[in-house]
Amino acid sequence: MAQLKDQLKKDLTDAIKSHNQVISGTLRMALTAITNEEVAGKESRELSDTEVLSVLTKEAKKRRESVDAYMQANRKDLADKESAELSVLEKYLPAALSEQELEDIIAKAITEATNQGATGMKAMGIVMKIIQPQTVGRVDGTLLANKVKQKLS
Repeated sequence: MAQLKDQLKKDLTDAIKSHNQVISGTLRMALTAITNEEVAGKESRELSDTEVLSVLTKEAKKRRESVDAYMQANRKDLADKESAELSVLEKYLPAALSEQELEDIIAKAITEATNQGATGMKAMGIVMKIIQPQTVGRVDGTLLANKVKQKLS
């Protein structure tokens, strides 16, 4: 079993024992999302830590988007709830990449793709395949894709 999933389960047990509803509710939601991912597809499987991290990243992104939407709708109470859930999830995510670290990773990936014979926008898929394992949970995928497109064009 993935160590991250084990940690989530242990922390859920601790949160339930301490009657912390925000943490226990958030961790239940996260574990449900992980379980749903495990049983999706033709046969169930055990997720690796990287895959669990990917699920947690998606859940955190949903919370960020919800906070924005609730703030625009003038629903501070709901935005605060989503924000609290986001802060719980962020404890399990790796630190975000700095702008310079991201630029370095992209530059190395483009060089590697060029060495494989791919150039221009045709190299986009290859570059993204090289970059994604290094950036899972550390940078927003849309931002990453936009930066790669900008560098390739």
